[in-house]
Amino acid sequence: MTPINLADKLSTFTARWSPRIVGQFNGNDLMVLKVLGEFVWHDHPDTDDFFMVLSGQLMIDLPDGTVTLNPGEVLVVPKGVQHRPRALVETHLLLIEPAGTPNTGDPATAATKVYI
Repeated sequence: MTPINLADKLSTFTARWSPRIVGQFNGNDLMVLKVLGEFVWHDHPDTDDFFMVLSGQLMIDLPDGTVTLNPGEVLVVPKGVQHRPRALVETHLLLIEPAGTPNTGDPATAATKVYI
């Protein structure tokens, strides 16, 4: 067993909105992600969406308002709830979701997840 250093993993790529899988547990992918700007409105019909901010600031637009997350904060968007993540500064995230979950909720428009 080897610890996973999330900062080291984040330093290996520059692409934004492109999740990188850094580990797995109980059928879930542990992913790091760099974001800036707006993502698309979407939902996940079969799974909740877990966001943890490692650095920067993330806003998650929801149908009834916006939630702002700062470093060390977590939000779980329940399955089926429309949401749109966005960031005004480059923000680094830890995401946890069942393996194979498309990041847009739709396999046809989802980013390809890469293992690092």
